[in-house]
Amino acid sequence: MEVKKPHIKSIPYEEFKDNETLEQIAQELHEGGVNVVTGSLDQLINWGRSNSLWSLTFATSCCGIEFMSVGCARYDFARFGFEVTRNSPRQADLIMCAGTITNKMAPVFKRLYDEMAEPKYIIAIGGCAISGGPFKASYHVVRGINEIVPVDVYVPGCPPRPEAILYGMMQLQRKIKIEKFFGGANKKEKTPIIVNGVPEDFDPKKDIDD
Repeated sequence: MEVKKPHIKSIPYEEFKDNETLEQIAQELHEGGVNVVTGSLDQLINWGRSNSLWSLTFATSCCGIEFMSVGCARYDFARFGFEVTRNSPRQADLIMCAGTITNKMAPVFKRLYDEMAEPKYIIAIGGCAISGGPFKASYHVVRGINEIVPVDVYVPGCPPRPEAILYGMMQLQRKIKIEKFFGGANKKEKTPIIVNGVPEDFDPKKDIDD
């Protein structure tokens, strides 16, 4: 199928990627009293998505209490667009895994993740979700949800402070804002972000075992 060249009245096709021509046109419109915003469609979509993340209500233990406090008036994660929590994975953008995941619960957790639509994200909150926490040596607890699903942001603590959870949310927003959906491959950052100054190459399972 032949792709037709875009026809823009004020911009010749040869100058379509000429920034000076675009700046000149925008300046002329500004002088005429017209408000012009220039940018890419990727930036617009990522701005909207990063500020309207709906999380799945998924709290299994004490870290869930911290997650609840983040939604209360004192911290109020509605400022970041996270206030809408969903009970259905088909309406959620991310899972904030706050608490312990047992081996019996792991298949259900993986099924919820699989039922979510792309793009989807995971935030591991607390020591139990990151490495098993105080139950690390037990027979029934998963030693890190990264064994089940890919994790985007780690928020360490037992449990972490609400400020740490908010900071983890902000780091996820940073990752979403650099994604690319048009004009090339998706540039989504694959390396998980760990808050509180922990190195990015930190492997929770390997380094804690050592």
